[in-house]
Amino acid sequence: MKPGKWYVIHTYAGFERKVRDNLQQRVENKKRSESSEGADDIYEVQVPMEDVVEMKNGQRKMVTRVRIPGYVLVRMHLTEDSWSLVRQTPGVTGFVGNAHDPVPLRFKEVFEMLKSIVELPDVKDVKGEAKAGAATGGKQPITEVEFENGETVTIKEGSFEGLTGSISEINAAAGKLIVLVSLFGRETPVELSFDEVAKL
Repeated sequence: MKPGKWYVIHTYAGFERKVRDNLQQRVENKKRSESSEGADDIYEVQVPMEDVVEMKNGQRKMVTRVRIPGYVLVRMHLTEDSWSLVRQTPGVTGFVGNAHDPVPLRFKEVFEMLKSIVELPDVKDVKGEAKAGAATGGKQPITEVEFENGETVTIKEGSFEGLTGSISEINAAAGKLIVLVSLFGRETPVELSFDEVAKL
């Protein structure tokens, strides 16, 4: 029910948080100046994040990383001034969709991308056990790789559940895959563990 609609902007990969901070700073500076054109129409800037378990030196470590590299979400009222303020922020390469008349995200899409920052009560799985982070699961190391580069797989869990993609990289030692998933009309690399995907 908050004002504005959510739009997706492209950034250089690895610069998502920098772009968020730059845009927030530009909005604040504009609001403090005499000409605040566009700044009053930009309400919120978010980088979708996720907690994942990574293997480092043989130990599992929980890290927070950018969920969708190269994308930042902006809740704004789209005007010529607000469009221009976003577009001229360093690191922004453009809006997703029609460059001059971008299409806002649907509510479901926004919720899926930002659910990690939405406060929800603890949810129990179907067996009645509280879901815990993967760090607590004592999984055996995978010795045999069943996947091949270029193979198409379906994502079984997580933010991208139900989507298909093709494997571009396999890290057998860490039990991880890089899967190219089509998001907003371009292929985006997503790191997943072997047990998060299924062969088609």
